Parts: sequence; structure tokens; C-alpha cells
Amino acid sequence: MKAIWNNQVIAESNDTVIIENNHYFPHESIKEEYFKPSQTNTVCPWKGTASYYSLEVDGKENKDAAWFYPEVSELAKGIKNKVAFWRGVQIED
Repeated sequence: MKAIWNNQVIAESNDTVIIENNHYFPHESIKEEYFKPSQTNTVCPWKGTASYYSLEVDGKENKDAAWFYPEVSELAKGIKNKVAFWRGVQIED
């Protein structure tokens, strides 16, 4: 699977986990040069507290377009150390 934004592959892996229609990519599969830490956090009642990354590709920013759970609940241990995307990031085979 590939995560693509602004015509650039930002993550690629054959080992994604799908939860709630989102592909979670292993953290080591992201291309870190495109990811900037964000101060945003949200809380999911069953997964835990999410942290976010903003994407920066070819001078364009996509704020809070990627999220991950630094510490996951027991119910969500399958997405530990994994990153998911939204806000226009395309997921392709």
C-alpha cells in the first residue's frame, strides 16, 4: 500500500492494518522528511490519545494530515507504532 499526497509517496508498506476504514502504516515506513510534528491531540474512547503530524511536500502543507497513538489501549494494540492518514492523502495499492 502507498500513501500519496501532492503527487509524492509519503509512506509505503505491505504491512498495513485497517481499522475503521483507515490504513495504519508502520511508523518505519513513512518518509520522515515530509512529516512535521504537530501540537494537536485528540482522544478516542477506545484507542487512546492521538498525536498528529502535518505534511510538507514541495512547499505545500497539509496540517494534521497524519495521526498515531504514542500509547494505545489494550483494545488497539494492533496499531501500536503505526500511522494513519486523512485530509486528501490517497491510499493506493
